[in-house]
Amino acid sequence: MDDLDRAIIEVLHREARIPNVALAERVGLTPGPCLRRVQRLEAAGIIVGYRAVLAPEAVGRSFEVLVDIEMTNFDRKSIDTFETTMSSFDEVQELYRLFGSPDYFVRIAVADLAAYEHFLSEKVQTIPGIQKVSSSFPMKVIKPTVRGV
Repeated sequence: MDDLDRAIIEVLHREARIPNVALAERVGLTPGPCLRRVQRLEAAGIIVGYRAVLAPEAVGRSFEVLVDIEMTNFDRKSIDTFETTMSSFDEVQELYRLFGSPDYFVRIAVADLAAYEHFLSEKVQTIPGIQKVSSSFPMKVIKPTVRGV
């Protein structure tokens, strides 16, 4: 990757829907070479996709919860079951396995507190091997990542 590739990536990261002609103009290329570079970056797996970022309120996911989960069982079957099950829930926006404690960090998006209580008791707490679930509710988002729901 050279400086032009990095410039293309920077613009696309902020404005994924920018037309190729405008992108080329921004990075100082003509449209043909710019398009070929974008296609090369896609083929190389550097650009892995484009997506629409939705307003959480519009899709009933405006209540966000940050959850720490500690496990009791660490055998392969228990871990695979937990990770597969949690990953399958639409409410789970991010799932990270951590070194140390807690074992997992999860970002969950639901409609409201009642929806979270239902999700927690009817889905999360039915997964075997969970020892402890700690929920935190953000007071204010200072610097969000670009998220889609």
